[in-house]
Amino acid sequence: MGATRHFRKVAAAGLVLAAVLTGCGDDATSGPVTLRYAWWGNAERAELMQKAIDLFHTKHPDIRVTPSFQEFEAYWQKMATETAGGNAPDVLQMDFAYLREYADRGALYDLGEQEGKIELDDLLEGLEDAGEVDGRRYGVPVGANTWGYVYNPELFTRAGVAEPKPGWTWDDYRAALRQITERTGVHGGGNYIGSYYNLELQLRQEGGLLYTEDGRLGFDEARLARFFQEGVDLSEAGAVLPVEKGVQIKPSFALELDLVAGDLGWDNFTARYANATEAELKLGPVPGGEENSSGQYLKPAMMLSLSRRTEHPEAAAELVSFMVNDPEAGQIFGANRGLPPTNAQRAAARLEGPLAAVAAYEDAERERFGPTPPAPPKGAGSLEQAFIRIVEELLYDRITVDEAVDQFFAEAEETLGS
Repeated sequence: MGATRHFRKVAAAGLVLAAVLTGCGDDATSGPVTLRYAWWGNAERAELMQKAIDLFHTKHPDIRVTPSFQEFEAYWQKMATETAGGNAPDVLQMDFAYLREYADRGALYDLGEQEGKIELDDLLEGLEDAGEVDGRRYGVPVGANTWGYVYNPELFTRAGVAEPKPGWTWDDYRAALRQITERTGVHGGGNYIGSYYNLELQLRQEGGLLYTEDGRLGFDEARLARFFQEGVDLSEAGAVLPVEKGVQIKPSFALELDLVAGDLGWDNFTARYANATEAELKLGPVPGGEENSSGQYLKPAMMLSLSRRTEHPEAAAELVSFMVNDPEAGQIFGANRGLPPTNAQRAAARLEGPLAAVAAYEDAERERFGPTPPAPPKGAGSLEQAFIRIVEELLYDRITVDEAVDQFFAEAEETLGS
């Protein structure tokens, strides 16, 4: 009896050890695997995502995918909680602003270890190194976009303002905002100081950067004060959408509600605006760009990363590679996540109407793009949210320009150590 009990204990221990070893590796080849895949988006993206996942299942029947999604802010709140609790999804959608933060935490899997499972040779020029942090790859782009200006040409005509063309200046832009408001009764645009990507655009046009290579701010207090003052002046002139209206309509955008004549933002939003309004919209060049340099770059619209704790890295890598390279997946998503990141997917995607306009815009502007900057420093996502909050306080006239600058730099010192 004693020998029998001892044998049972040894056998049980062996089964436990086998289970542990199986959990530490990838069992895609030995049986069905289930992956958790989390992303942010809306109902439209959810429908497209399910179609892509169904297609993936037909091509990889031994890998099942369980998706979940939230709106952007809720997604990152949940991701912070799950990552801290050691329960992050196997595959997670990643924003460029958060990549370094999660990589530095040790929360992401080094995709270089799955080089044979993820095909990266077909990425568009400018995206080859996107997703790398300190020489290791932690993310792969699934879409790309650039900054652009979407506008209603009919309102420009009514106001007697020339439509945007390459080389128009920031002074031209601000004058257009005022004249359109005065002559049409429609606000010329949103207040561009509400997004620090407009500050980044100006800095790059001046030869600077939003963040330096070592993760510090690439501008000083005086430069930020000048940027903030531009927005205050436009607000006081009534040339831009009032801050209270902008807050009231969130998460909608003013352009899709016909509240402004145009706005600066990511070019792939053109399709969203066009689908929401009956106005005929155009996508034009950003202000301030010189003939050979616009200040723009090809930015990963979103990326895919793996959790460092995934028990199925090979299967997860296959899902990532599919989402990036498969032509049929490119057809499904179109430009919903930004224009497709690889040549094969762009060739396969049916880009019509506004999406075709986005593709044509990027093709026309590409020669003037600068290099894609390195992944922003840890804390950049939080600092961007602080920037938005501080600008709202400024535009509500609760703080002065100098106080807004001081608050932002205090936040930056705490967040970045700069």
